[in-house]
Amino acid sequence: MSNWFVYILQCADGSLYTGVTTSLERRLRQHNGELKGGAKYTRLRRPVALVWQEPQVDRSAACKREYEIKQYPRVNKLKLFESTRD
Repeated sequence: MSNWFVYILQCADGSLYTGVTTSLERRLRQHNGELKGGAKYTRLRRPVALVWQEPQVDRSAACKREYEIKQYPRVNKLKLFESTRD
């Protein structure tokens, strides 16, 4: 089982944030200000909601996938998590 994840958050203003973590629950709480350590970007756009996640085998793979997703246009990011809702 993987312990690294790539995730996408949807912020209160509708913008999207992509990141990597070993603990989705902890990281979401950080981004929402419940715990110390959220990203500056999400601090100004709370609350945020986890809309997509993907397990990765290790940190290297997670960071590569994060970079790949960050290069996507917004419409492609939306397709990632909209396809998981169907």
